[in-house]
Amino acid sequence: MSETPEVSEQHTPEQRSYSSLFLLLLAAAVVAAIAGLVWSYSLAGRLTHAEAQLSAAQQQNQNLTSALDATNARLKVTSETLGHSLGMTQKQLEEKAQELLRRQDASTKRLESAQAAAQQQISSVSTDVSGVKTDVGGVKTDLSETKTQLQNTEAQMQKMTGDLGLQSGLIAKNHDELEILKHKGDRNYYEFTLNKGSKKPISTVTLELKKADTKHSRYTLEVYADDKKIEKKDRGLNEPVQFYTGKDNLLYEMVVNNINKNQIQGYVSTPKNAPQPVVPSGQ
Repeated sequence: MSETPEVSEQHTPEQRSYSSLFLLLLAAAVVAAIAGLVWSYSLAGRLTHAEAQLSAAQQQNQNLTSALDATNARLKVTSETLGHSLGMTQKQLEEKAQELLRRQDASTKRLESAQAAAQQQISSVSTDVSGVKTDVGGVKTDLSETKTQLQNTEAQMQKMTGDLGLQSGLIAKNHDELEILKHKGDRNYYEFTLNKGSKKPISTVTLELKKADTKHSRYTLEVYADDKKIEKKDRGLNEPVQFYTGKDNLLYEMVVNNINKNQIQGYVSTPKNAPQPVVPSGQ
């Protein structure tokens, strides 16, 4: 009797590989299905919430519309009642309201215009005040500079010994320096221009030029005081020429600071208590 071979039930490797792949795909499908169910449930919940919010909004909008209609109806009734009370129609009320609005707008524009003009005036005043402050500052600076110049000029002036051997005051060599001495107020100062051959009263004395030497800056003149004649011969430019006069024997000084042909220019200084010159009537 022949033996029949037994059929083996063992699977091949290829069969086992296919089974593993099938199980893996099946598991992925199950996971995807579960995820889809969760997402669908979440989306359904959000959709339900959104529908509820939309419904509430629509209801609120409907309520507002109803309230607005009611308000308009009340306003219409009120307007009609007011119109009947005032004997005015709805059209007249609207025209009156428009007129009031126009008046209010015009009043607002006038107020804005007045405010703008006031602001412009304030700005203008502020500018003027700033300009005045600047001017005052400039004046202060100018005064300070002038004071400094005067001080410097005064410091440059000299005290000299006169022709009588007496110490003189500050000697002015020009008109500007003489103005400084006048403002000091220590003595009286009288400027003069004296021509050769003519007598000229200066203060309480009279001067007469006899000679003017421009080459050597020398001059000669005579002083008439107290019925006396005093000759000052060959005196120099800017030299203090001194003489006494008056019942109190006061010391006068004369300085010539410009010598021309047949002419000299200078000043006479007298003490503060010296007699004042008599000015002829008509001058």
